[in-house]
Amino acid sequence: MASLGLGSALCPTKPLLFSPCVLGVPRNWQTKRQINTQFSGAIACCSGSSSELMTGAAAVSTESSTERHRTSFGLKNLTETFWVDVHRAEGRPLNVTLVEPLTIASSRLEEVENVAIRVELSNGCVGWGEVPVLPWLNWNQATALEKVREACEFLQRGPPVTLNLAIDQISKIVPGTDFASVRTGLEMALIDAVANSIDVPLWRLFGGVSNTLLTAARIPTTSSAKAFDLAAKYCKLGFQTLKIKVSRDLNADIEVLQAVRAAHPHCSFILDANEGYTSKEAVEVLEKLNEKGVTPVLFEQPVHRDDWKGLGDVSTIARERYGISVAADESCRNLVDIQKLIEENLADVINIRLSKFGVLGTLKIVEMVKKSGLDLMIESEAETRLATGVAGHLAAGLGCFKYVNISAPLLFSEDPVVGGYEVSGSKYKFVNSRGQGGFLKWDIL
Repeated sequence: MASLGLGSALCPTKPLLFSPCVLGVPRNWQTKRQINTQFSGAIACCSGSSSELMTGAAAVSTESSTERHRTSFGLKNLTETFWVDVHRAEGRPLNVTLVEPLTIASSRLEEVENVAIRVELSNGCVGWGEVPVLPWLNWNQATALEKVREACEFLQRGPPVTLNLAIDQISKIVPGTDFASVRTGLEMALIDAVANSIDVPLWRLFGGVSNTLLTAARIPTTSSAKAFDLAAKYCKLGFQTLKIKVSRDLNADIEVLQAVRAAHPHCSFILDANEGYTSKEAVEVLEKLNEKGVTPVLFEQPVHRDDWKGLGDVSTIARERYGISVAADESCRNLVDIQKLIEENLADVINIRLSKFGVLGTLKIVEMVKKSGLDLMIESEAETRLATGVAGHLAAGLGCFKYVNISAPLLFSEDPVVGGYEVSGSKYKFVNSRGQGGFLKWDIL
């Protein structure tokens, strides 16, 4: 794999137009010619020449019926009509060192120990996925590898099935919220392989609104001197929004925020409390920040995930008194939680991570939140450009996320991903012709 070019690492130069895409009809009912005709029709509906897949401002201005048809044809249609025939599937360790130790949820990390997934279909097309192994999970990389192995063996042994049935089967092999990120990695790999099979980049499959986006950068819990240096660095790179992790030491936090403001006077910043305050403390924080003239645009998860009343109280005060939005992150654990947040108006922004909800689950949540009128945020925590690329394709393709923070790859000392999206400071551009565009040198993992 290491010696192959970008195109051949993802799919044969001339994709084989047969078994994976029998549009709603059992494969043995159709001749190869019939399959090729239907498959080519699917590509015509999805690819760049289609008037229903415009980008940028033209796509934004397109009115309801065309937009709905374009989006509905994309991933939802493929999950119901594309037959997945897995030839090989495997997971391997994906270990990447950090530029410097990172504190996440009170755990200190010096490297991430994720799991990479490679799925190859019988037509030769390959899809890639990633399982982030995070400190607050009750399992480690070895457990993730074992779960991935079980699912991959099942996919290899099983008969060809539609994409949605394959994803449903995975959810039964790896059930529950505890292993949501494992399911997400497998789901990513399957969807990427399917997109490579039909020569469509993921951002088009997700809606085609744009192939670019801007991300915020993260400043971890650190000293004011280090925060100043990071903010100055990100200012030079063109980042306009910084996400700052705070501790429970209010005076130290204010010093950090003032240092960030001194280094990057015109930046907006997101304050992430990581459930660190009571509702009373959170309000006091807002008051003191207002006095110091360092008001955030967003206050993320100020209270414990189960303190619903406190979250609602802080949201109301932040909005009405200071004009600050409050985002729910750790409080968003499942669809029931998100429905509660919406119905009781407990937050202004819903923060989504693919590792919590999966790709298809995220799309359901996006529709729920859009209907409610709340704003959306998408974020990555400790993923390489593999999983970050899928999140970016989704955010750009849908075009409905007000806040984007998928800058985790900046924290790594090396980039294991070949190809993928282009990075220019805070701007990501998805220029690949199919799938998510990136791959790993599998033979050296």
